[in-house]
Amino acid sequence: MAAFVPARPGQVVVEAGCGAGAGLLCLANRVHHLTGIGLEQDSATACLAAHNFSLNARDCLRVRTTTLPALPDDPLLSGPGLRRIDHAFANPPWHGHDSSASGHMQRDLARRLPESGLAGWVRVLTAQLRHHGTLTLALPASLLAGGVSAMETARLGGIRVFPFWPHAGQAARIVLVQGRANTRAGSEMLPGLVLHEADGRFTPAARAVLEDGAALPA
Repeated sequence: MAAFVPARPGQVVVEAGCGAGAGLLCLANRVHHLTGIGLEQDSATACLAAHNFSLNARDCLRVRTTTLPALPDDPLLSGPGLRRIDHAFANPPWHGHDSSASGHMQRDLARRLPESGLAGWVRVLTAQLRHHGTLTLALPASLLAGGVSAMETARLGGIRVFPFWPHAGQAARIVLVQGRANTRAGSEMLPGLVLHEADGRFTPAARAVLEDGAALPA
């Protein structure tokens, strides 16, 4: 997902549901001089993210505990009219609020959306974006239609869909969906990426993205 966020040096990014901070760390490693804030609802996991940012000497990154669509009190996040975020991204929970709960609290928080659903995440993150800022979501293919619909309702345009094929010839299971604020551009289905060889190893193209910081084919 970090390879798909079109951030540039000096910009401000936010990750919703940042977990232990891997997404922000990957993006900060790819794009220098970023300022980033992670939003995480589990306080213990938020503490782990803060620890990881410190261990990696990423003073430009910080984490705040909140449950979307509520936003924490932070100078990077604001009400209408004061937008400071250039790019937002998230790997939201993939199950609805009415799905079966997990007995493990942290697992349940990670897998089930709040009552506001995916649309609530899209709405609140879009409201923070600067002119032509982007929102990028990692979704299962089964939520593609819902993700695109939520972006269109939030008035994001230029929607780009990037599929990941587990193996050549297999249906995509995971997609990246990206919308841009204040644009009327049409949608695009991008070439996508085959992740694994027949023997289970990552393909050379996937390794280049994961290990060498290559861009996704677009």
